[in-house]
Amino acid sequence: MILDMKKKSTDKKIALIAGALDLPFFTRDALRRNGWDVYIVGLKNFVNPELNPDLTVRLGGAWPAIREFRRRGIHKLTFVGALGHPNFSDIRPDWWSIGMLFSIMKHQKGYDSMGVALNKALERRGFEIVAAQDAAPELAFETAGVKTKAKPTARDARDIERAVDVSHTIGAADIGASVVVDKQVIAVEAAEGTAKMLERVVDMRKNKRRASGVFAKMTKPGQDLRIDIPAIGVDTVRAVAAAHLRGIIVNAKTCFVVDKEATIRAANDAKIFIVAME
Repeated sequence: MILDMKKKSTDKKIALIAGALDLPFFTRDALRRNGWDVYIVGLKNFVNPELNPDLTVRLGGAWPAIREFRRRGIHKLTFVGALGHPNFSDIRPDWWSIGMLFSIMKHQKGYDSMGVALNKALERRGFEIVAAQDAAPELAFETAGVKTKAKPTARDARDIERAVDVSHTIGAADIGASVVVDKQVIAVEAAEGTAKMLERVVDMRKNKRRASGVFAKMTKPGQDLRIDIPAIGVDTVRAVAAAHLRGIIVNAKTCFVVDKEATIRAANDAKIFIVAME
């Protein structure tokens, strides 16, 4: 038992399974700063080639990666980067992945439960799924509080309370995790994702003269925080400003902040507040 505990504590090998956008770059760098030996597997048609992955595989073609993990003694996996909502009908699985797909589809009841089923299927095959924000805590806001020069007012506080409540309600129903509130609910995230939802809000409020209301992107109740983690970044700040909203609400420790310094700087420039909540 002592030997097993020592082995676990010193196992710093990890495979980063990388999707689209910039988050895999920041995750790679943060993991390395935290002493991890990172092996990068890029997902074909999603990963930015500038990430320079060690191996690239297509969705459903996992066997080459699994074989390499076993050869290199890699047991820990972390998933970051956008995939949207993958369509199983577009996947041409290899033989190893067919067994995975059967396991996932057997237990999958909604978009979130698909991620849970994926994690469990991988664990049954000897892998440990690691939340990137646990391996490198600086990828999220590590403490609760206001992170910007702008602060919420009493009016904002009422919108924040309403937004958090609605976000938890739709999250529990596996509808989405993001919501916009300006006294009343203006928009909720559905299958289109957060960016498209904010585009709708920008168009809806393009003639608004004065900023009001908040955007909340919260962790769903019971969400498996090892995969499909909420994230905000500079683009989020710009969309919130364009929608004439006053601020952004996220969870501390469980929401990725892509390029944290640039995100806070953009919010300060736009006079947008960002609040991290426990």
